[in-house]
Amino acid sequence: MQNILANVAVSVSELKKNPSAVLSGADGEAVAVLNHNRVMGYMVPAERYEAMLDYIEDLELAKLARERIEAGEPAVKARIEGDDIVFEDSDA
Repeated sequence: MQNILANVAVSVSELKKNPSAVLSGADGEAVAVLNHNRVMGYMVPAERYEAMLDYIEDLELAKLARERIEAGEPAVKARIEGDDIVFEDSDA
């Protein structure tokens, strides 16, 4: 038995007929693509895929921060301004 890790599943035949309709019908969620009732892959809308990549990047940065804290590296004061990180002078 194979787990399907999506709330929506579609056969390859149905997907071939109208891929856009399949994604639209999934309301932004992942779609499991089945071939002979076995998952052969997942189709993910672009917006969801980008969000997944952002989340993975955040997890990697958090892991790096934890490693640096555990290694005893010194802290640096900074603030976020828009999309930029501004490092503050520690001597001020």
